[in-house]
Amino acid sequence: MRAVLRALTTRGRAFVSSGVTAVLCAWVLDLDDLARVGALLLALPLLTAFATTRGRHRLGLVRTVQPTRVATGQPARVHLELSNESRTPTGLLLLEEQVPYALGVRPRFVVDRMGSRWRRSVTYTLRSDVRGRYTIGPMTVRATDPFGLVELERTFASTTRVVVTPRVHPLPPIPLTGMWTGSGDNRPRAFAGGSAEDVTVREYRRGDDLRRVHWRASAHAGELMVRREEQPWQSRATIFLDNRAHVHRGAGLTSSLEYAVVATASIAMHLAQRGFRVRLITADGDEASASWHEQGAVAPEAGPLLESLAMLVPLEQAYLRTTWLADSHQTGLLVAVLGEVGQHDQSVLSKMQHGASSALALVLDIDRWARHEAARDGRAPGPAGNAVALLAASWWYAVTAAPGDAIPTVWEQLGLTGRRRAEAAPSWGRLS
Repeated sequence: MRAVLRALTTRGRAFVSSGVTAVLCAWVLDLDDLARVGALLLALPLLTAFATTRGRHRLGLVRTVQPTRVATGQPARVHLELSNESRTPTGLLLLEEQVPYALGVRPRFVVDRMGSRWRRSVTYTLRSDVRGRYTIGPMTVRATDPFGLVELERTFASTTRVVVTPRVHPLPPIPLTGMWTGSGDNRPRAFAGGSAEDVTVREYRRGDDLRRVHWRASAHAGELMVRREEQPWQSRATIFLDNRAHVHRGAGLTSSLEYAVVATASIAMHLAQRGFRVRLITADGDEASASWHEQGAVAPEAGPLLESLAMLVPLEQAYLRTTWLADSHQTGLLVAVLGEVGQHDQSVLSKMQHGASSALALVLDIDRWARHEAARDGRAPGPAGNAVALLAASWWYAVTAAPGDAIPTVWEQLGLTGRRRAEAAPSWGRLS
């Protein structure tokens, strides 16, 4: 009985109260016709509620999101397929999807009466300007009777996750020093000893050319091994993103941290498309590896790294952690996206540069993000300019970036800086 009363709408409760009032008035005034009217008003919503709550409505829901990973500002299409698995038809159905506030308002739909084994499809679009991982659902279904006296609510337990990644800007090609590519037997080696990523031989297969037999590896393995000449050598790149809270300024989508995240995503995709194996390092030293190597071919897909950037948050720590510098895989191109560079960071950055074949840095002019400080108008180098000078003294190729600067333009300036440094260096000087 309690479930029946909870299913009544405001109109249904008004019918019940009116029926009770009519019956009491009929008993006091001794009016049989008024008693019949009151009994009808009282019985109609109660019987409707009992029939609706006791009805065996078995509804099925299939939710499909395409794509499940989308860039900020890009739409994602959600397809809902609702089915009536019971033998009894349903009444009017009101659907409401639970979605986070960042994805927009909650979609609401009205579905007419569904007969037995019927199916209905509904499609809506989501869009978000804020990166992150969001949960879509659960779906709430409200079934009503034709008189609007009863509303029965049911909730599906299924949910679907969608990841909103940072926007990726196409970057122009620039000369990248300190990289190596190629394939075959003459490619350079990054390690003196072998590893799982440095395997250049495989088991002998029938039909292989005997000239490809690697005798030393065969003696070590106890069976014939041949060189894998078809396996290309893949360049490596490390992207370091300083996501400490105190080195950035601003809030929301216009903050310097969001600019750094978009720049990092754009650089990572650009390097991946140029054949690099890219990994992401943040200020806490955590590594989010992303490999694009598949059967010797490079595929322009950076899902794990982009998802890591989508979930990146500012860190409340004072110093950079350097545990990842002890990794033997650090050799290769290094690209750092930095906020405010303090004095205690200079030794860490110098150590990072020594472990890389070539080091590029994008330093954010955070004073330009801080609105309460006066603009410098280029009259004197600020903290960002000083940081670039200190990095250049440590053989970094560094440029600054300010609010509103196009990331492709900053990347092109970084390439020009490296070219000027290379041309200005003497032939016997340091090789980058």
